[in-house]
Amino acid sequence: MRQIVLDTETTGIEPREGHRIIEIGCVELIDRKLTGNHFHVYINPQREIEAEAIEVHGITNEFLRDKPVFSDVAEDFIEFIKGAQLVIHNAPFDVGFMNHEFALNGPTSAVKTKDICEVLDTLALARKIHPGQKNNLDALCKRYGIDNSHRELHGALLDSEILADVYLLMTGGQTKLNLLGQGAGNEQDTMSVRRVQRSANKLKVIKASADEVEQHEARLDIVQNSGGQCLWRANQDE
Repeated sequence: MRQIVLDTETTGIEPREGHRIIEIGCVELIDRKLTGNHFHVYINPQREIEAEAIEVHGITNEFLRDKPVFSDVAEDFIEFIKGAQLVIHNAPFDVGFMNHEFALNGPTSAVKTKDICEVLDTLALARKIHPGQKNNLDALCKRYGIDNSHRELHGALLDSEILADVYLLMTGGQTKLNLLGQGAGNEQDTMSVRRVQRSANKLKVIKASADEVEQHEARLDIVQNSGGQCLWRANQDE
């Protein structure tokens, strides 16, 4: 299975008000393994970005002035995602903007996301697994032990990388370590998830002293000579 974990940043929140995509970030999964293949581009929206949006993602109008317009990247973008399953957090938002951009671009005006890709909404999935809880990306990172401390601002490529980790754990990586009884899914190797926090300290092995070994053996002699079964020595003999 080929999956593309996708995120976008935009000039505002409503495409029907003329807002546009300004960043697309995608990472590729094949058979639930990150391949290292990705698609990332900044886009000149040909309009001003709302101040509230800049506070979220930090992308300015000045930064985008020399970037390509959507029509310049549309063909490569479609080629990258075509035939894959898109994994998106709050998919209606991103898909709505994608369809809006396709409609504005002459050669892709008849293209709809649903015609070229299957879409999986991880927000809807999280709400089923964790009903009544916060299920934004930050909350899911905390719940699954994923380090997102480097995420000071939203960014399409960074958020898609983090979402890939969340998705893999949420749909299988937690099955064997599900101590809180949250979620269920296919058993998967969690080693494919990169930012899960693990202790860097190795366990310290403390060996018994010669005196402690002598006392231990003496205690085993008492057990064995009293007619009891000395399981420790029995296991050592096997």
